[in-house]
Amino acid sequence: MSAEKQITAKKMKVIITGATGMVGEGVLHECLADPNVEGILSLSRKPVGIKHPKLMEIVHADLFDLSAFEEQLKGYDACFFCLGVSSVGMNEAEYTRVTFDLTTYVAKLLSKWNTGMVFCYVTGEGTDQSENGKSMWARVKGKTENQLLQLPFRKAYMFRPGYIHPTKGLTNTHRYYAALSWMYPVLRRTLPRHVITLKELGQAMIYLVHESYDASILGSKDMALLASRYSTSH
Repeated sequence: MSAEKQITAKKMKVIITGATGMVGEGVLHECLADPNVEGILSLSRKPVGIKHPKLMEIVHADLFDLSAFEEQLKGYDACFFCLGVSSVGMNEAEYTRVTFDLTTYVAKLLSKWNTGMVFCYVTGEGTDQSENGKSMWARVKGKTENQLLQLPFRKAYMFRPGYIHPTKGLTNTHRYYAALSWMYPVLRRTLPRHVITLKELGQAMIYLVHESYDASILGSKDMALLASRYSTSH
């Protein structure tokens, strides 16, 4: 980045949920590396396991009750909501509680406590905003997206990645993605609309904190475009 851009670049403070999972860890990695991200708050049930001058943590077993942390959750420009679970082995009521109920509970509090916040939610390719499809997880994710888009954030973006290529050296890579990582060059060339790197996903989120994008629903192609804009601005 040029000296002039460094002077005029906007600083930001962000909240990350799910930083102990693959996507959240990758987004945290990009935020720690970005000089314009001056403060990061990890909100999770267990410690991230790293120390950094920019990183603070709220470790709390019951994320459905954050009333004691109101002051600590104020003053942030964005939330990168990367917390999520697989629907495998769960019935719809269980999956709804940990996906729709928890996400919207946290989001409603943050929209109330942080005027002007940008909210980025990691959902998934195939999410069903009609809420009427056959796939249970897709219906629940669609219902969650619909609710988030109605909250009074400055802007809300729904990230729908397909295959996510992991960031080398991180510790929480899901075994599914790790097993397919050798195929990444071919997948990126043949299925560019369905493939993204974790690095690009994180960079796209950071870019959207102070820059706008016309679409609220972002596929892998959108994320790659925003990541390229991020790289150009840095």
